[in-house]
Amino acid sequence: MQKWFGSSGICINENNELLMVLQGKPEEKKTWSFPSGGKENNETFEECCIREIEEETGYIVEVVKEIKVKKGIYEGLNISFEAHYFLVKVICGERKIQDPDNLIYDIAWKSSDEIKTLDLTFPEDRDFLINYLKK
Repeated sequence: MQKWFGSSGICINENNELLMVLQGKPEEKKTWSFPSGGKENNETFEECCIREIEEETGYIVEVVKEIKVKKGIYEGLNISFEAHYFLVKVICGERKIQDPDNLIYDIAWKSSDEIKTLDLTFPEDRDFLINYLKK
């Protein structure tokens, strides 16, 4: 079984909205997700989170704290995963798609009401995201 390790950034603005990206392969239906991606060699999970957010959104962030670690298995793909979720805050930069994989189509701040109805890349995270925005 192949193993995948990555990080995700939970970034909330002053309006209590979550930074999200519309993503997908060209042939796929596009779905919304928080910025995330795979860890590179010799990179910490925190460094991965910071890099992925900058690549996908143009924003430079700093990690505030680790929120949770999600582990699981995608049976059909024969892949186990470990994703580290971090609360981050924007320290500079500007909204700009610059994803080297060309899989990002939009960047937006979404409210908890919007998240309730969005097509999410990881629908299992919907309740977690809505509840986190309520804090």
